Parts: sequence; C-alpha cells; structure tokens
Amino acid sequence: MNKFTFDARAVVLAGVMLFGTATALVAGADDYEFQAVETEIKKGPGSAVLVRLVDKRTGKTVPDAVIFTTRMDMAPDGMEMMTTTVEPLASTEPGVYAFITNLSMEGGWRFQVAAKVQGEPETVKGEIVLKAVP
Repeated sequence: MNKFTFDARAVVLAGVMLFGTATALVAGADDYEFQAVETEIKKGPGSAVLVRLVDKRTGKTVPDAVIFTTRMDMAPDGMEMMTTTVEPLASTEPGVYAFITNLSMEGGWRFQVAAKVQGEPETVKGEIVLKAVP
C-alpha cells in the first residue's frame, strides 16, 4: 500500500511539473505589441505606415506574422465613421509590417491591426494612434 501511495504521488507530482512547464512556455496574445515606427505620417494618398510587432517578453520583433485585419479611421478626432483603405506592402525588415493608405485629412488616425503569430493560438490585436501632418 505504501508503494502505491508513493507511486501515485510521484505520478501526480510529475504531471504538475509537466503541466507547469508547458504552460510557462506558451505565450499569450498580451505578450505581443504593435508599435508605430513613426507616429507622424504625411497626409495624402500613398501614405506609408510602418508598424513593428514586438514580443514584450524579449523586446525582439516578430517576423512572419500573418496580418489578416486592418482598419484605419479618425476615431481620435471623434470621427470613427471616417475610414480609409489600407493595403499591405512588402517590408524590407523582418518584424516590420508596411502598409499604404490615404490619410485624406490632417489630424488623428487610429490604425487597428490583427495578426496570427506562429505557435500562438490567440489572435494578436493592436491599436496605434497616428497623426497625419501636412
């Protein structure tokens, strides 16, 4: 009986250690952050927006994320319904994602972006406030 009790405890302890180790290695969507490379963007058609995706635990950029949702609107200036299109561009730097848009008015613009990161089951979402300047 003592041997069975000892073995059962060992199995439970091993399971707890394995589960604890596995969960410590899995990141959450909150461990990532989108950051603007520049927050002031020249107003007009062909405005380039560059954002980096950063792993907050390491401070390193995250390459090869799959961006699947973008939205650009003027919510910071109280005009959330004023939107514009956002198109992806090829980026020359790993972990930096490039987009082209038309910031038709000077002022505050909100850029919302969602991505899938390899190995991360949750969607990584970000919101960046930009300023369109003359």
